[in-house]
Amino acid sequence: MEQILSDASISISELKRNPSAVIDEAGDEPVAVLTHNKPSAYLVPAATYSRMLDRLEDLELAELVRERANERKVKVNLDEL
Repeated sequence: MEQILSDASISISELKRNPSAVIDEAGDEPVAVLTHNKPSAYLVPAATYSRMLDRLEDLELAELVRERANERKVKVNLDEL
């Protein structure tokens, strides 16, 4: 059985009946949307999704910094720019 990565879940049929109620009831928590008792999607609050995207961007930038850490350094004088 596939792992459900949230404390709350709902069937796709129930979600179709009243999506606004599901969103309201979920509050700040994600909801697993199930199809045939398997997670097919996750309903994530907008604020949480925004934080996730910010975090992913931070991780990508950190990886870029690690990749460039051993590159040759160039001295720059800010007054000359």
